[in-house]
Amino acid sequence: MKFSQLFMPTLREDPAEAEVVSHKLMVRAGLIRKLASGIYSWLPVGLRSLRKVENIIRDEMNRAGAQEILMPAVQPGDIWKESGRWTAYGKELLRFKDRHDHEYCLGPTHEEVVTDIMRREIRSYRDLPVNLYQIQQKFRDEIRPRFGVMRGREFGMKDAYSFDKDDPGAETSYRAMFQAYINIFKRCGLRFTPVEADSGSIGGSFSHEFMVLAETGEDAIVHCASCGYAANTEKAPFVCSAQTQAQDLDAPPYSKVLTPGMHTVEKATKFLNIEAREMLKTMIYKTDNGPVAVLILGDREVNAIKLKKVVGGESDPELAPPSMVQEVTGVPLGFIGPVGLNMPMLADIGVRALGRVATGGNEPEYHIINVVPGRDFSVTEYHDLSAARPGDLCPQCQGTLTIARGIEVGHVFKLGDKYSKAMGATFLNAEGKKDPIIMGCYGIGIGRTVAASIEQNHDESGIIWPMPLAPFEVTVLPLQAQDPEIMAAAEKLYQDLLGLGVEALLDDRDERAGIKFKDADLVGIPFRVSVSRKSLAAGQVEFKERRSSEVRMIPLAEAAQTLLGWRNDQLAQAKA
Repeated sequence: MKFSQLFMPTLREDPAEAEVVSHKLMVRAGLIRKLASGIYSWLPVGLRSLRKVENIIRDEMNRAGAQEILMPAVQPGDIWKESGRWTAYGKELLRFKDRHDHEYCLGPTHEEVVTDIMRREIRSYRDLPVNLYQIQQKFRDEIRPRFGVMRGREFGMKDAYSFDKDDPGAETSYRAMFQAYINIFKRCGLRFTPVEADSGSIGGSFSHEFMVLAETGEDAIVHCASCGYAANTEKAPFVCSAQTQAQDLDAPPYSKVLTPGMHTVEKATKFLNIEAREMLKTMIYKTDNGPVAVLILGDREVNAIKLKKVVGGESDPELAPPSMVQEVTGVPLGFIGPVGLNMPMLADIGVRALGRVATGGNEPEYHIINVVPGRDFSVTEYHDLSAARPGDLCPQCQGTLTIARGIEVGHVFKLGDKYSKAMGATFLNAEGKKDPIIMGCYGIGIGRTVAASIEQNHDESGIIWPMPLAPFEVTVLPLQAQDPEIMAAAEKLYQDLLGLGVEALLDDRDERAGIKFKDADLVGIPFRVSVSRKSLAAGQVEFKERRSSEVRMIPLAEAAQTLLGWRNDQLAQAKA
């Protein structure tokens, strides 16, 4: 491709609405343009990288035995009602009616559609296993689209679905997809880690997220350096430390202390001269089953995902507003406590092992000290409700957990019979009896993978593409484009590269060298070759790798073959 013919509208300044590096650079480098909130057009250069991700995915999915299909983006509401997700999915599901008043939605995912296909076609255990995948646009009506294509409303996804006759077969399918994902993200040139994760609205018994490690990642990951355990903070279990292991049943009776204006943990603990972990927080949550009190150590936070699994219902539990807190407890926010509180109380497992603590006094401007859980109040149920944090104990080896930031680019789920039972997708087993098909599902965000690569590979000048995802592999810059000899040499090198199968871009514009260098750095093409009067006089060209500041000279006559070899080396390293 020649630059003069390429539609690549670059910008010198960051777009005002962009919050993260990938969004800024994808707009500035002419990869994407915004149409509406969370909806983007992919321009030629961006689409080239997008297609490279898709091709890597297709290659590895086919190698793993999956077969490509294409399902409709518009889905009838009836099958979503069968699965129970028509209302459970929430407002992110874009619903509408056709001219016949039939209900439809724009597909955010395709479990229902693919299950409908399989329940019509699978008859016997001999028809299994099957693994189907597609690469298609999805739509989720995000309440707050942000970060460009990282969290858009319309986005490209590879979604795959496995169907097996039993759990061991489903485990084999899951492991095959897990390994395929490792191969995919390695070939994309990404630094990533698989982590245990919550299954969310997709459902199922078990899942892993594939996280690209980046400081700008919106997800937090806990990791143990001792044993390699890794999990999303939504999934990681809380392990009580030695500091919270012994109850104090010999503590003196509890007593009330006047604490005027001390309505936060920070203020109350400072006033009482205690540590935050010696304070017990009591928070009122709204749930589909009514208000509930949640008890947790003063230095920890409630994990909303864990809480929802406990309380159930379709809606996410939310902290009750002050008016509701006053109504259900008779106490203003900031002074609620478990002693004498007449409502269901769920406590984090860390509370069970507490000694004496301070709590809200269930009376305005008062706290209570020397409160002992189990002696002075009763808990309805104990559960792991605490969000993971640095310094927690590893659930596998008792090592210390650290926190890193990551960007989710892939997610694999064990669905079990969640959809097959609900939708009647069964088969006849070897004994002639009907069993539900055991399912798994496996997703990769295509555009998100491109953006995550940029988050991980950039500098102050622009993008630094890993070779497997680069829109072009080499850019050839004739630095005096008006000189026929220089243009002829650059054109020949460009044609030689194309003939060898190297994806080259010839910057044939009559622009200053500085502008060409800036655009090359902004777009992030891995190899840059410059032809100038000085280099041509010596029979050489100037070579610079985007990742390096080193500039070196290579013979012009050998340049095409040399670049081919270096390109192949980088692609091979990504596969290794």
